Amino acid sequence: MGNIHSQRSAKRGPRGGISLAGHEAATVVRLIQDRCPDQLKMPFALWTREAVQTLIQDRYDLALSLSTIGRYLKRWGFTPQKPLRRAYERDLEAVRRWFEEEYPTIRAAAKVENTEIHWGDEMGLRSDHQAGTSYGRRGEAPVIPGTGQRFRCNMISTITNRGQLSFMVFKERFTGEVMISFLCRLVRQQEWKVYVIVDGHPVHRSNKVKRWVSKRAKQVSLPFLTGYSPDLNPDESLNQDVKTNAPGRKRPANREEMIEEIRGYLRSAQRQPVYVQRYFHHDCVNYAAE
Repeated sequence: MGNIHSQRSAKRGPRGGISLAGHEAATVVRLIQDRCPDQLKMPFALWTREAVQTLIQDRYDLALSLSTIGRYLKRWGFTPQKPLRRAYERDLEAVRRWFEEEYPTIRAAAKVENTEIHWGDEMGLRSDHQAGTSYGRRGEAPVIPGTGQRFRCNMISTITNRGQLSFMVFKERFTGEVMISFLCRLVRQQEWKVYVIVDGHPVHRSNKVKRWVSKRAKQVSLPFLTGYSPDLNPDESLNQDVKTNAPGRKRPANREEMIEEIRGYLRSAQRQPVYVQRYFHHDCVNYAAE
């Protein structure tokens, strides 16, 4: 074993260092793409240069420097990115059915009825949410003054791939009554039947909402997105946009001011359909852009 290791260590790479064989590099790339480090029983949660270095050391007994690891990652097309969270409970078979069966059926029905598909979601916003960065002297975090009070509001919205945005900002808890109130507004704005795709939130599946929708089958349909798959809903991008660019970059003094800032931001987006359509351009949701 000692002789084999010394022969491996003597192999020279393009920069004069130890290099991976082609099949070894292919295996490492596949593992980075398909697994998280902790799934390989490694003491890392994310793929960093150190994690890749450890993987190669453990599997192939090669001690590569971090700079070499960095060059490999760049050559393989990997860049450092903020990872998406994905629930353990996510059912891959259900996701497959959504793409191949369920969503095509909804899209075909909407086409026959000459109507649009709305993607809906709701979220809460807090006064202490801070987005973005601010310049400060090295080693001294900048201090942003603001009220010590904490307040919040909620928002429900839908968007379409033609750039239509509908929303409602409210103070109370999200309940079946709130959902029905929003759907009433949405139905009144539409000439034809409305398809509103939402997640499996308990309010969406509540008996009160089900009864209301069933009595208006010719006006509205409420299909459910497959479970634990917020990344497949374009309206999630709107949520993140609002959190980052409405109250996240300002300092509202009270809840009323925060609500007005959010409403103003959303009204501005309503006047820019092309801007709303960009929420459908992300890789995970561009299937809904057609």
